[in-house]
Amino acid sequence: MSLDIVVVDDHRVVREGIRAILARDPEFRVVGEADDGAEALHVCQETNPSLVLMDISLPGVNGIEATVQLVRHFPNAKVVILSMCDDERSVMGAIRAGARGFVLKQASFGEVLNALRVVARGGTYLSSSISGRLVERLQRGSLDAAEKSPLDSLSPRELQVLRLVAEGKSSKEVATILKLEHSTIRSYRKTMMKKLGVSNLAGLIQVAVAAGVTTPPGTAKLSS
Repeated sequence: MSLDIVVVDDHRVVREGIRAILARDPEFRVVGEADDGAEALHVCQETNPSLVLMDISLPGVNGIEATVQLVRHFPNAKVVILSMCDDERSVMGAIRAGARGFVLKQASFGEVLNALRVVARGGTYLSSSISGRLVERLQRGSLDAAEKSPLDSLSPRELQVLRLVAEGKSSKEVATILKLEHSTIRSYRKTMMKKLGVSNLAGLIQVAVAAGVTTPPGTAKLSS
């Protein structure tokens, strides 16, 4: 029996390439595609896949945030991250979110297929370059210190809101993207300001940029 897979990437050419490669192997069957995290959740609800091959850098709800939701609502769908991001914060964030595999986009398709097979059988998989660096950091005892962040006190949902606000979106726009009430977003903003020790939106954006959550927006919308 084939393994049903949902492919999530914001570049259509990447999704088509992955679909073409997987179509050559009868062990896998692509049952859906999505170009952002929110759409991925919708597609998984309709298809109930065994595996989700997920990019991190997605518009709206990113891959790590989507993984948190997928693991919570679709525990049978195992997530494998396929990304250009190889920094330790992205890797650790994906693992903490519940991803069972992390493969770099410069890997061969053979490695991607191997990662999918390992994860489908209940294992975990990290690209060798990533696992090697993490082992070295653990041996030096420096990984935990490097991973501490002022954002550690925030919940996954608060991180979603913070990233979108820091990208310049208003509270109304964030509410629309996350399908929440406008008042709920305003409440999240107040809670985050208290947790992070800042008094205004500019302070939130500064903390988010410093922590690498997002790049500085061209023009931040400071309206509510």
